[in-house]
Amino acid sequence: MRIIRFLDEKDRICFGQENSEQQVRLLDGGPYAGFMPTDRKAGVKKLLAPVAPPAILCIGLNYHEHARETGMEPPKYPVLFMKNPAAVTGPRDPILLPPICMNPPQVDYEVELAVILKKAAKDVPVDRSLEHVLGYTVANDVSARKWQGKKGGGQWVRAKSFDTFCPLGPVLVTPEEIPDPQALALSCTLNGRSMQDGHTRDMIFSVAELISFLSQGTTLLPGTLILTGTPSGVGFKRTPPVYLQDGDRLELFVENIGTLKNPLRLQESEETSNLE
Repeated sequence: MRIIRFLDEKDRICFGQENSEQQVRLLDGGPYAGFMPTDRKAGVKKLLAPVAPPAILCIGLNYHEHARETGMEPPKYPVLFMKNPAAVTGPRDPILLPPICMNPPQVDYEVELAVILKKAAKDVPVDRSLEHVLGYTVANDVSARKWQGKKGGGQWVRAKSFDTFCPLGPVLVTPEEIPDPQALALSCTLNGRSMQDGHTRDMIFSVAELISFLSQGTTLLPGTLILTGTPSGVGFKRTPPVYLQDGDRLELFVENIGTLKNPLRLQESEETSNLE
């Protein structure tokens, strides 16, 4: 099933089966209780991120080619960091470039396969991991590189958590349509120019291994979003580096899911801290 989350004509948050851009079949229930198709239809006023996660767990350096382009050895264990759930934004919504990330420009793109859990997970064995998956979507792990580096004190959370730095969508695709998450092509284009072109088979740690690893001794709540890493081609490792600018257009694609499209907009300047 291909599920969208949207606002209807009365600004109610609804779930529906993807049908046409203007009208969808409504679904009763919810992502954790289960969805039931209905015969009712609704117009789509605004497409939303397919989930509103309680937590966002992210994996760094999880593609062999990306580790190679950074000059780092593939990690022995998954590299975990987190994003603020308030960073989530929807398909077609603008990614806002904060002034504190633009002097000089430092904001980068990262196409990722995102995994959403349907039930609590703790101490899950690898061979049972995919039983906990509600579905998959496309994510952009937008990153402010200087805040990720010298300004971040060695921590990545700040760099990854600015408002709108976690676009998701356009749909949530349930596991029966993606039986093998390690068999998906993914790509990123910037203003029509190909920047990333990878495949999930290049992951160092598979989706099943990540769920199992993250759940050891730790309860992962229903709705937890896992970003599984990005392939090679990121902007800060290009010569010269490529950073996002006001007016840019990003299109991120994952096979069997679709294309996540977002424009870039400079956020209006506000009073900033002297720690900038």
